Amino acid sequence: MKMKGFAMLGIGKTGWIEKEVPACGPLDAIVKPIAVSPCTSDIHTVWEGAIGERTDMILGHEAVGEIVEVGNLVKTLKVGDRVIVPAITPDWGSLEAQNGYSMHSGGMLAGWKFSNFKDGVFGEYFHVNEADANLAILPDSLDPADAVMLSDMVPTGFHGVELADVQFGDSVCVIGIGPVGLMSVAGAALHGASHLYAVGSRPNCIEVAKAYGATDIINYKEGDIVEQILEKTHGKGVDKVIVAGGDNDTFIQAVQMVKPGGRIGNVNYLGSGDYVKIPRIEWGCGMGHKTIAGGLMPGGRLRMEKLASLMETGRLDTSKLLTHRFQGFDHLEDALLLMKDKPRDLIKPVVII
Repeated sequence: MKMKGFAMLGIGKTGWIEKEVPACGPLDAIVKPIAVSPCTSDIHTVWEGAIGERTDMILGHEAVGEIVEVGNLVKTLKVGDRVIVPAITPDWGSLEAQNGYSMHSGGMLAGWKFSNFKDGVFGEYFHVNEADANLAILPDSLDPADAVMLSDMVPTGFHGVELADVQFGDSVCVIGIGPVGLMSVAGAALHGASHLYAVGSRPNCIEVAKAYGATDIINYKEGDIVEQILEKTHGKGVDKVIVAGGDNDTFIQAVQMVKPGGRIGNVNYLGSGDYVKIPRIEWGCGMGHKTIAGGLMPGGRLRMEKLASLMETGRLDTSKLLTHRFQGFDHLEDALLLMKDKPRDLIKPVVII
């Protein structure tokens, strides 16, 4: 049986294609999307060629959906269940998963399967490996559009908080307040950050950052962000930095603004360039105990269930991220191009199917 999907045809090229509906393995599930959202990483993949050439690969890795088929070894899910689909779907029996790094199961970043080396969720149907371990039931109380943010934006933003090891009372700077950075702001506030500096310039993102707990806004259009941070901290810098935007050179600023003994957590997808620069003097000539950790978000059912519970209990409201809503599968292209063009009023689009 054939299905249609919106795909990367090659670097710089997208379009609608037809493919066979994927086959379901004994541990797996076939899902049809209920709501999906494009991601900036889709833009890096297609228009920057960040992960190399891909031909006729269906895009997308953020979805909630309804199960239409399960393998005969699936124990906890059934046809008709509505599920949250994480962007990262590891192979849980791998040595990497057993070592605590499931997102790298099968090789570096290989837990990221959708729209990387297998077809993504922008199809009429999509395949999920190890369904029992990788899919979480969508709670009835959650709006599917809001819940799509649990696929990637929430866990990625929150992972920046974990990588930076934010503790109660820490001063924290979040660089970049797109949707991932906004979730880093929300996560840092939940982790007990005191002074919480959010770096950005778009008015709607600033408003949402404040709603999520930012105490100060650092606008890079009003001067060097390091100088602004040092002025506000009386020259001391911040305890932790979360990099959720910028480019390869943003690490220079992160190292300059973090205290000795501080940590930098990076969840920004570096889509181009060959090297990241670290300023020698501000890194203490290599001995400043300024730690840089960069990581791909964890996936899996447990992670999705725990994050969903934050929404169920009112601790987290992802609806603030959704600025553009589309109705109907055929609007996938419109939503993706919106992410590419990034109008000033955009935070995150969602397509309800």
